[in-house]
Amino acid sequence: MNLSLPTVTVVMPTLNEAASIEQSLAAVLKQDYPPELLEILVVDGGSTDATPALVQSLAQRHPQIRLLSNPRGITPAALNVGILAARGDIIVRVDGHALIEPDYVSQCVRYLVEGKADNVGGLMRPRGTTYIGQGVALATTSPFGVGDSKFHYSAQEQYVDTVYLGAYWRKTFDQIGLFDETLRINQDYELNYRLRQAGGRILLSPAICSTYTPRSSLSALWRQYFRYGQGKVQTLQKHPESLRWRQAVPPLFVAAFLSAWLGAFFWRPLRRLFGLMVGCYLLANFVASTIGAKRGGWRYGPVLPLIFATIHFAWGLGFWVGLARIFFKLKQR
Repeated sequence: MNLSLPTVTVVMPTLNEAASIEQSLAAVLKQDYPPELLEILVVDGGSTDATPALVQSLAQRHPQIRLLSNPRGITPAALNVGILAARGDIIVRVDGHALIEPDYVSQCVRYLVEGKADNVGGLMRPRGTTYIGQGVALATTSPFGVGDSKFHYSAQEQYVDTVYLGAYWRKTFDQIGLFDETLRINQDYELNYRLRQAGGRILLSPAICSTYTPRSSLSALWRQYFRYGQGKVQTLQKHPESLRWRQAVPPLFVAAFLSAWLGAFFWRPLRRLFGLMVGCYLLANFVASTIGAKRGGWRYGPVLPLIFATIHFAWGLGFWVGLARIFFKLKQR
């Protein structure tokens, strides 16, 4: 055993990942990190497909894999189950539909051992499997689509507010606490906020490479970003000061857009304002879509405007729906 290197626990939350879990685990098993220092905890949230059976089959051939149960069925609970059961000095999160490169773990360990960060992660590199999915991959690697969320597109190593997946020293959770299980969405951002408030640093490194499959339809994309918007409201309940400009823009835009649209029925000057807002958004959307199509292929030109609009409006509306739900709950008390 290499005593100079820390032990590592890979924690994989899963729920109905039968289509991808074997490939994801195969990628973890191919790591160039010493296998005797690596354990893999798959924490299943009650899958109704073949996910548990597939994991158990792999575990029989690879003893470093263990299948754990997550009775609550939500991601933060799965992460906490894995962290509490971990034997490793370092926790590396890998989702059940992500594919990590062979040096993923060793790169994460290097940055942590060198003391460069308290949480380190790489880019969220999307690889669509359908026409819409490939368009979503282009849109979510565009600043127009995701604002200054650098882990989607930045090619520079830098300190950021959050990263995709992430790797932490196990002792960090003893210091700042586990993932907040009241948050079904946005629990990673909330934990990273607490980490930063405690003086920790979060590093984004393009050298840490992985891929994931984005949503393959506009309806699935809408549901995803609608949930993101709702999740942000829950986080702001706990940490109002954590709001970033990229998170405020979609709700403010949707509120202004809908207010001008409704007001235009009753007050003529608002018709001009509404027309100006629509024109400005369409122009910005067209420019961003053209840049995206030039980068990824002109055949995506027709669908990129729809994808950008889906992301923006779903996130913004989800935020206001989440805010309304909290308001009504408070009034009922």
